[in-house]
Amino acid sequence: MSANTFGHLFRFTTFGESHGPAIGCVVDGTPPGIALSESDIQVHMDKRRPGQNKYTTQRKESDTVKILSGVYDGVTTGTSIGLLVENEDTRSKDYDDIKDKFRPGHADYTYDMKYGFRDYRGGGRASARETVGRVAAGAIAKKLLARDNITITGFTRQIGHHTAETINFKEIEKNIVRCPDAKTAKKMVTAIMQARKNGDSLGGIVEVVAQGVPAGLGEPVFDKLDADLAKAVMSIPAVKGVEIGAGFQTATMTGSECNDIFVMKNKKVTTQTNNAGGILGGISNGMDIVVKLVVKPTSSINKAQETITQKGKKSEIRVEGRHDPCVAPRAVPIAEAMVALTLIDHLLRNKTSRLT
Repeated sequence: MSANTFGHLFRFTTFGESHGPAIGCVVDGTPPGIALSESDIQVHMDKRRPGQNKYTTQRKESDTVKILSGVYDGVTTGTSIGLLVENEDTRSKDYDDIKDKFRPGHADYTYDMKYGFRDYRGGGRASARETVGRVAAGAIAKKLLARDNITITGFTRQIGHHTAETINFKEIEKNIVRCPDAKTAKKMVTAIMQARKNGDSLGGIVEVVAQGVPAGLGEPVFDKLDADLAKAVMSIPAVKGVEIGAGFQTATMTGSECNDIFVMKNKKVTTQTNNAGGILGGISNGMDIVVKLVVKPTSSINKAQETITQKGKKSEIRVEGRHDPCVAPRAVPIAEAMVALTLIDHLLRNKTSRLT
């Protein structure tokens, strides 16, 4: 049985494959009476879509979203919201020469072992194109969170060996790599250009900051907020690591360095630092929630690699077609969506925690 549904009170189910006729999702749990239009969703889809610039995959998809149900006269009805995006630029023939070979770094072998069958066209269900549905659902989640003054901002923290040294949210959408540091962004672009010229790819780190999240979100012990956030972002294709707040840096800290000291500011409980990333004991503490995720280098590269066929014969493969030399910039809206979807679900769940 496939697990294609995420969430509890706010749930969404995605469907579709990379080279199928369409892709999309069904969203359950949106309250009635919320103003919602296709343009509200499209602005987020445009940040994820392919072909944005010469440094991303040149697959030409408008990713135009259609609302099929759950919205009447411009407002939500409280019933399931169906969202559909048609695939417009599939070139399945690009995969004909490698359909019997296992691509290094891809899920070809593992899907064969699980199902005994796979859609080799662009990876089928394992393709990152599946994330279209996540971003569409995430757009609704963001709109609901905004009603409680909760904002989600993602950006590219690192590509290859280049890491943003300053964080200016206003810079994020001013450059093609979505880096909050204009100077570092130029270095990132140069590195991506060189990798692409070499027929290779680069990895990176995406960071998401959620501001305005109230204290108290999280469901111990197995549905802790940080645990659910980790699952949410780890389910994104190509993500191989996650950390909350200071994360792995805490391994080199002492307790006195790591602990966030509580203080009162403007008659509100806050902390002097935020090494915990806004979460203590699996419950939000009111500080910014900070999630970082590691995105591996794109597996599809234009270099000859050794592999084997489905029959176990030694072979060589060179992946042709249209692929991102670095997926981190386009992973930003996907990561934002998954954080938003996790938070709105926990926000709704939290409303049942107390009777008074």
